[in-house]
Amino acid sequence: MNVMEALNWRYAVRQFSPERLDECKVGELLSATRLSATSYGLQPYRMIRVDDMNVRRSLIEYSYGQEKVADCSHLIVFAVQTRIGDEMVDRYVRSVAKTRGIPVDELKGLAEHMKSVFSGMTLEQRREWAHQQAYIALGTMLTVASTMEIDTCPMGGIEADGYDAVLGLSDKGLSTSVVCSLGMRHPEDENAYLKKVRYDLSEMVVVV
Repeated sequence: MNVMEALNWRYAVRQFSPERLDECKVGELLSATRLSATSYGLQPYRMIRVDDMNVRRSLIEYSYGQEKVADCSHLIVFAVQTRIGDEMVDRYVRSVAKTRGIPVDELKGLAEHMKSVFSGMTLEQRREWAHQQAYIALGTMLTVASTMEIDTCPMGGIEADGYDAVLGLSDKGLSTSVVCSLGMRHPEDENAYLKKVRYDLSEMVVVV
């Protein structure tokens, strides 16, 4: 499928089949998501792959009873870093220097700029910025998954604090942002056969 065909094929799955996804395909999808666009290249989030079925069943309670978190083939939790500031910037600058063979001192201006931006933000603003980056990555995952004919269901309707507690994310300096279940659509999922509803391009694109 080309991209347009894949996006028309994609929908938010309501019922997954028990079929397991090929591990190589899942790995490829996660690798593609890692390459997602992100502000300053900082990637202030992590992808938590939840394989333990007991843990996944525990998450149903914090997913408003949506059993797909346990029934899907793979469950990915996007979690943002809670400590956003100088340390994050310094680590990124060292990574840039190593990857591109540039002395760290040559990146001093970039580092100072990023640090000044974050210093002008409140803690809440920093975390909101991080959540925005996680959602950009989620969009990448959904799009790439559709081209790979992997079914998905993004889930923002969750109790993030409950996820944090079950997954022990606070100790890791992380906090749940959004969840994405992966798998194959069940043949009895009626939503798979519904025509996609979207507004016309002429209404969605505003020219100024």
